[in-house]
Amino acid sequence: MPADTAATPDAQKAQDPKEIDNEERLSGLRTIRKVAPYLWPADPAWVRHKVLGAMALLIFSKMISVTTPFFYKGAVDALAEEGVPMLALGAIGLTVAYGMARLMTVGFQQLRDAVFTRVGQRALRMLALETFQHIHRLSMRYHITRKTGGLSRIIERGVKGVDFLLRFMLFSIGPLMLELLMVGVILAVVFDFYYLLIVAVTIGLYVWFTFAVTEWRVKLRREMNDQDTDANQKAIDSLLNYETVKYFGAENREASRYDAAMEGYEAAAIKTNYSLAFLNFGQSFLITCGLIGVMVMAAIGVQSGALTVGDFVMVNAYMVQITVPLNFLGTVYREIRQALVDMGEMFNLLEQPQEVTDKPDAKPLVVSGGRIELDNVRFGYDPERVILKGVSVIAEPGEMVAIVGSTGSGKSTIGRLLFRFYDVGEGALRVDGQDIRDVTQESLHAAIGVVPQDTVLFNDTIRYNIAYGRGGATQEEIEAAAKAAQIHAFILSLPEGYDTTVGERGLKLSGGEKQRVGIARTLLKDPPILLLDEATSALDSETEQEIKEALMQAGRGRTVLTIAHRLSTIAEADRIVVLESGKVVEQGTHDALLATEGRYAQLWHRQQSDEGAAAVA
Repeated sequence: MPADTAATPDAQKAQDPKEIDNEERLSGLRTIRKVAPYLWPADPAWVRHKVLGAMALLIFSKMISVTTPFFYKGAVDALAEEGVPMLALGAIGLTVAYGMARLMTVGFQQLRDAVFTRVGQRALRMLALETFQHIHRLSMRYHITRKTGGLSRIIERGVKGVDFLLRFMLFSIGPLMLELLMVGVILAVVFDFYYLLIVAVTIGLYVWFTFAVTEWRVKLRREMNDQDTDANQKAIDSLLNYETVKYFGAENREASRYDAAMEGYEAAAIKTNYSLAFLNFGQSFLITCGLIGVMVMAAIGVQSGALTVGDFVMVNAYMVQITVPLNFLGTVYREIRQALVDMGEMFNLLEQPQEVTDKPDAKPLVVSGGRIELDNVRFGYDPERVILKGVSVIAEPGEMVAIVGSTGSGKSTIGRLLFRFYDVGEGALRVDGQDIRDVTQESLHAAIGVVPQDTVLFNDTIRYNIAYGRGGATQEEIEAAAKAAQIHAFILSLPEGYDTTVGERGLKLSGGEKQRVGIARTLLKDPPILLLDEATSALDSETEQEIKEALMQAGRGRTVLTIAHRLSTIAEADRIVVLESGKVVEQGTHDALLATEGRYAQLWHRQQSDEGAAAVA
């Protein structure tokens, strides 16, 4: 399934089922190739040593397992000789040996698991970390087209799939094949070729039936997964928009949407369970037929004197020994197929290309003053719709440059380009003469502090959220940043002070309080360049004025690029750039622009009129 689109049942029906199966098989081979390096890395060496140790223990356990029925046979034959004390004593010894052999088989299996567990957990951790890091490296364009619930589900199922594949493919399918081979050789050599033939035919039919039915079940499971992802996305989307749901009294509507998704999951799950019942009965029928066939041959051999009662018991023991793991073959095969599908989705995610990458020769950004230059920049999120059409703007070191304009003029786009969420289409964007495409993203991001329109906080303490601005910050530094953002006194007034939890996305704080925490966080980062992206547009006038003072203090000694909707907040800017339809139509100081009576003057008078009307109302 492509990682950049959410698969739906309708979309899959539109594709040829054989094509889907072929894609999944190829994806499965690719997935196995990608997992293999985690099990056999060049470094560290201890991983390879543990894998070899686990394989050796596996072989030992199977060798003991296939010899165990011989002790059972010997004990039965000894006990069958009635009235012979020495033979009875031998039967006791053989019985003890049989028990010890079974214990050693289990012991080696558990020791094998203990030796391998660190290898498996290391592989899981590294894959999960690699996926997590890659997601953060993907572009904003990718993230705004994805649903968080679906993305987290892909990662969760992918990591679980790796865990299942490691445990069952290495320690169920592999050992089963080895055990079947050993038992087949023993049946052919110790008894007769026909025993091997019956067992081989039974296993062949069993495997064919299991795989055929499981292939059908995989299609049902795929549909169930799609419904599960859909329901999970709806649930998370609804919970993230809790306030909106409440505002519109849409609780029942949301419940209906979620229930409709779960209804689809329920129907798919029922089909899956019915098919499992059919699979289990068919497997039992085939195994029972094979068992009866072998046991009838052994019974005939005992009656004719060619075999002993111990031989009869040993044949039964071998059949039970191979049928127990075979009973799980359908489940294991289905889960391995599903694990490969789930892991395939995760590796598709890992193969998503990064839209914005560092050049091989990229160097760290060197900020000498913080001069920002947009040189004839052209850009569009969609090639068919250009947003910026040759924009040229310069912010000298220490200046505050405001960018204003009507909605859709491209104001916020400039901020995203400066932080390099996207690369410019044409032209260049430079910081102190360095094209930001030629420097490392890490150094660029370190040089820019951003206060967005809506500060989103982690569901943690105020201390944690402010300290997020710089790792390892001391309490004194955190408090200094809070004082500069004019929120220290408010924090101290709270019962738990800096240990107050702000809630999901900071919902326990007001808009102004969240903004101040965001400003404090940015001040703690102490960047030479400050980007204010409509940082006060969502606040009331009184709060806006308080935040404005904090922002003015934050901007001292820094180059400030402020993207503003409310013109009253940027009247004191060193220069105001007016955008209209992606072009610079005016720039200058507040007074100079008002004097020209151009576009800026129109926007100013309109806002003043609107605010005056609101005040009267």
